[in-house]
Amino acid sequence: MESASNAYALPVAATGPESLDYRSPPHNIEAEQALLGAILVNNEAYDRVAIFLEPRHFYEPLHGRIYEAMAKLITQGHLATPVTLKHFFERDTALQEIGGTPYLARLAGAATTIFNTEEYGRAIYELAIRRDLIQIGSDIHLRAFDAPVDDKPGQQILDAEQALYSLAEKGKYEGGFQPFHDSLRNAIDMAAAAYERDGGLSGISTGLRELDRMLGGLQPSDLLILAGRPAMGKTALATNIAFNAAKNYRAEHRSDGSVEVKDGAIVGFFSLEMSSEQLATRLLAEQASIPSEKIRRGNIHEDEFHRLVDASRELQAVPLYIDDTGGLTIATLAARARRLKRQRGLGLLVIDYLQLLSGSGKAGENRVQEVTQITTGLKALAKELNVPIIALSQLSRQVENREDKRPQLADLRESGSIEQDADVVLFVYREEYYMERQAPREDTPEYQQWQSDMAKIHGLAEVIIGKQRHGPTGTAKLQFQADVTRFSDLVHDDHLPEQRF
Repeated sequence: MESASNAYALPVAATGPESLDYRSPPHNIEAEQALLGAILVNNEAYDRVAIFLEPRHFYEPLHGRIYEAMAKLITQGHLATPVTLKHFFERDTALQEIGGTPYLARLAGAATTIFNTEEYGRAIYELAIRRDLIQIGSDIHLRAFDAPVDDKPGQQILDAEQALYSLAEKGKYEGGFQPFHDSLRNAIDMAAAAYERDGGLSGISTGLRELDRMLGGLQPSDLLILAGRPAMGKTALATNIAFNAAKNYRAEHRSDGSVEVKDGAIVGFFSLEMSSEQLATRLLAEQASIPSEKIRRGNIHEDEFHRLVDASRELQAVPLYIDDTGGLTIATLAARARRLKRQRGLGLLVIDYLQLLSGSGKAGENRVQEVTQITTGLKALAKELNVPIIALSQLSRQVENREDKRPQLADLRESGSIEQDADVVLFVYREEYYMERQAPREDTPEYQQWQSDMAKIHGLAEVIIGKQRHGPTGTAKLQFQADVTRFSDLVHDDHLPEQRF
């Protein structure tokens, strides 16, 4: 399949191992000639390859220039033929070397059919991708040999991986319009999966019934922003959701080697603020129902120790992967997420938290531009990986200045880009936190009223859905146990734990 015509024959290189560097890059001159000829005969053939084929994909530069000239004529509504192209190439040195403008007529004369146009285009395209791979490999080779002292191997690996993923994204010639019946079939498949799944969810369950009811689960390719003031429980809620999804992971391995996820998800958790040990302690505290401060101090009884051991065994089995590297850029985070999906699989990504990420732009960019780049990048990553991404976000201090401290969309820091790019915006709010700090003196009449008010809201949390592209807004009420950082479904008053003040 790969060959060169007599007109473009390259010097024959030796084939021994000592001369591997002189091998001809993969190419197919005949396929390029056949494609150009087909387009010259029938300009409609161009439409079959225009969506993915570019002039740079041609091995022979002259063919790339001919293709580019034809594309300009056709897209401007003109006819591309040997006659109309003639004046573009009358002074082209490369064309003169192989016979001049009559070569254009020979291309058209040699064309036999337009039905194989797309196949020719794909062959040219894939050979170009292979040449790009060779170039990337050569760059990696040379950089590793001649790297300066400050060019660390880790950065070389990251850059190489980024180059490969960039090529993988460019290497997708699928896309464009698709028939409506294909979209309809996908929608029916999604509805059927929701019908068969416990709870009737089309997305990944959060493990919290009220939240699932309002969201329909966590939807693929959605960017969810989970925001709140400090001490509201953002990280606790994100950790609970991540663990619930990982714990429920169930997949079916098919005979062809593919994997069909039936429930739950493999979860990646970027913890830019807390260490992986701190997150693990939180999860242990939640699963074993032992306050995390007791675990850290070793102040536990024998039965609690056994509960810890049992909980740790359960946690070891869940597909939850934590990256606690601080100061990540959005590009590095994306590269690591892609790597996790390729190596382990990925169904849900959690980022704690958005303001600790940095953009990949110039150092002089202001923070609003940087956050815009981050949120746009996260939304693009969610679509690329086809997984929901939960990104935690801080709220501005203006919440504290209002009498009603329930957060609103305007409270998001750099809210323009965050609100615009997010598919869902969730706010965590606990009135108990604020009321607890307003306690009057115990020897006053107001203290009794305060105790009564505290009893009504003890352990209650609200997840306010401030925005949802494909569902309602509203409030999901949950139970929150602060000592073990656990969110759970709200229980009735007669099942609430004993309250002490």
